[in-house]
Amino acid sequence: MKNITVIGAGTMGNGIAHVFAMSGYKVQLVDISEEALKRAMATIEKNLDRMVAKERISEADKRNTLGNISLETNLKDGVAQADLVVEAATENVDLKLKIFGQMDEFAPATAILATNTSSISITKIAAVTKRPEQVIGMHFMNPVPVMKLVEIIRGYSTTDEVTEQIMDLAKALGKVPVEANDYPGFVANRILIPMINEAIYTLHEGVAGVAEIDTVMKLGMAHPMGPLQLADFIGLDVCLAICEVLHQGFGTSKYAACPLLVNMVTAGKLGRKSGEGFYKYTKGSKDLVVADNFK
Repeated sequence: MKNITVIGAGTMGNGIAHVFAMSGYKVQLVDISEEALKRAMATIEKNLDRMVAKERISEADKRNTLGNISLETNLKDGVAQADLVVEAATENVDLKLKIFGQMDEFAPATAILATNTSSISITKIAAVTKRPEQVIGMHFMNPVPVMKLVEIIRGYSTTDEVTEQIMDLAKALGKVPVEANDYPGFVANRILIPMINEAIYTLHEGVAGVAEIDTVMKLGMAHPMGPLQLADFIGLDVCLAICEVLHQGFGTSKYAACPLLVNMVTAGKLGRKSGEGFYKYTKGSKDLVVADNFK
């Protein structure tokens, strides 16, 4: 594999483009928004500058990485020469199905189609294509340039050969791939999101406050970040979407989203990206300030 196309220039998409380009692959970063593409390149350059400052890479490495990335707003053109397409759009099943239909139509017949979904069925996504055996999950963790884990999820029809290729590719990126089968939430979010949801219930029921819940998990369970702060980092809308996938997929009440989470998303309090969730976020400040509603 030489040519990689990444669909979606958001947080995950630009991180995925970054790691492929830094490993020497030619990357087409595709998004319908030119502004999103510009922001993505600015983020990648900023992250590379940080790596240069820490002497993890050289200025030449930075230039080569940036030179490996091309920008495209037309999906048809963006996937035309791809050996691998990695979809990293919003965690919305209808949007992903639409994109995969287009990817299947325009990408070369030999191309592998991967999705960075964190919870949606790979088999369901593969079913809208004419090449389900070449569709696979490649779930990177955020922030992509830092986190080592990649969940590799086989759909019902994914072949052993394709799985092996993607496992080897993840290793070539310096990642640690872990293979999982196609059940709601896979491994990471089947365990993580119910924990976050339970932390929100703990707050909702008045057992303890935001800072107290996060402190217990950080100091008592050695988590680097408390579950409520982590929910803000992931995005409360994403947490809710994954809760809904788990609830629908398993059909049991233990996966039902806490009403507080539903209300916060409805109110537009999505966490770090909206400026407020369980904490308030001020540009340039690293201090954790609990949101007024929870004081």
